[in-house]
Amino acid sequence: MNIVWFKNDLRTQDNHSLLKAVQENQPVIAVYFFDPGQFKTDRFGFKKTEKYRAQFLIETVQELRSELKKLNISLLIYTEEPETKLPKLIKKYEAQKVYLQNEWTFEERLIIDGVKANCEDSVAFIETYDQFLIHPDDLPYTSFSKIPEVFTQWRKKCEKQADIRQTVAVDPLQPENLVAEETQIPSLEDLGLESFEVDERTAFPFKGGALQALKRIENYFWETKNLARYKKTRNGLVGKDYSSKLSAWLANGSISPRTIYYQVQKFEKEETKNDSTYWLIFELYWRDFFKYVSLKHGDKIFHLSGILEKDYDWSTNKAAREEWIEGRTKYDFVNANMKEIALTGFMSNRGRQNVASFWAKELQQDWRIGAAYFESMLIDYDVHSNYGNWLYNSGVGNDPRDRKFNIESQADRYDGDRKYRDLWLAKTLFD
Repeated sequence: MNIVWFKNDLRTQDNHSLLKAVQENQPVIAVYFFDPGQFKTDRFGFKKTEKYRAQFLIETVQELRSELKKLNISLLIYTEEPETKLPKLIKKYEAQKVYLQNEWTFEERLIIDGVKANCEDSVAFIETYDQFLIHPDDLPYTSFSKIPEVFTQWRKKCEKQADIRQTVAVDPLQPENLVAEETQIPSLEDLGLESFEVDERTAFPFKGGALQALKRIENYFWETKNLARYKKTRNGLVGKDYSSKLSAWLANGSISPRTIYYQVQKFEKEETKNDSTYWLIFELYWRDFFKYVSLKHGDKIFHLSGILEKDYDWSTNKAAREEWIEGRTKYDFVNANMKEIALTGFMSNRGRQNVASFWAKELQQDWRIGAAYFESMLIDYDVHSNYGNWLYNSGVGNDPRDRKFNIESQADRYDGDRKYRDLWLAKTLFD
């Protein structure tokens, strides 16, 4: 018996851990943990995972279970700590190998190492890098330490010299591979969270799951051809179609970046190739870059001084924090964005840059508080993108120009008709 331990790779298509396990010609079971540690309150007072991402995750795991069943693989789901439960499962099923996605950031590594410490030495853990567009072995650099700090340098070299691997398919096992053990997917209440009604104004009205991700690609690429206009609309603020909205499915691994890449290439071949199609691939490179930044710098991405080790005089003003979170700052553009994230778990890329710049550059508040709030609230939270972008916008990361946003001019440029601000500054949660 072998075990596939799902984490942020919640898909059956283009999943190398699953493929390797199935190719062993041994019985396979899959396991997923709603780890209680991910729903606790962090050091800044935020739930590490709030209701919006938790609901998206529940939907994703529901779909993953049904997709795995088509492959005759049982998905066992637990709300216990992996460090305690997984070693017991390994023993119960006499598993010889555990297949999982490689993780390297602090908390994720702590969990994996905790599981290993509680297992017999004979149990093999097969870890695979499977969340990249460009596989680490295909980088045009001899080591992670050689990766440049400036994105443009990294991107240009990778575009010229790094190939993108093809996607892979997984064949079904025999029906007798299914196990009898029944487990339940938790509700929001089971996870200590409140149920909610989806706000009709949300720019992200989508559900979790790999099939939902493919459905979104079908609509955004092929039915509406919105991909052909992406570069012109990507700085939008209102509605579901100003951007691809694929980030949430990418974040929990419902879809691989390779799948998106080859769908864009297909679109370029069959429909049109332009700045917009290129720009979606550009965004996949941007996502990869922050994963490599975290591989290069390790825990520095969580340090106050960042990867630059800059010693700024950061503040931790409680009143400023409440005003920022509740959307009661002096800028209505910041306020509208903060109301949106509080009520939906989503915010545009343009909004994120502005509210982060305001928090870190203008108020000079501890940027880690802002990053932790985003971690709690965002449906599309990804540890590398979240902390990488916060470092970038706070002057302690990879921005060579150390920019500070002029928020009034940004509001005029991107919300000149006030459509976005008027949408979110009506009576809302905190009024």
